[in-house]
Amino acid sequence: MEILKNVVLALHIMGVVALLGGVLYQIGAMRAGRARVLPAMMHGAWTMLVTGILLVGLLYPLGHEVNNVKITVKLVVLIAIIVIALVNRKRETVATWVLASIGGLTVLNVLLATVWR
Repeated sequence: MEILKNVVLALHIMGVVALLGGVLYQIGAMRAGRARVLPAMMHGAWTMLVTGILLVGLLYPLGHEVNNVKITVKLVVLIAIIVIALVNRKRETVATWVLASIGGLTVLNVLLATVWR
């Protein structure tokens, strides 16, 4: 069961990389006013959601304590990311605040995961 948890955690981290990597990839396009929400960013956000739910579900049978307040805050931040990305995914170009907020919220989620104990 611990191996399964580690595999799901690796997939969760890959989702973060896809989301944040997409934002970083678009920095040049943001400067030129041609930034957009990439499909990889959407896939990363959905991967984070699914694997995050699986991780929480796997913690209970493994006997780990789950900080439900932390998980709820992280879920709210991820839902905000998904909503912003969904609303703007079909636009040819997006305002700079869109990708900046997606990137900032993603970094916030990483900080919540690592700093909040």
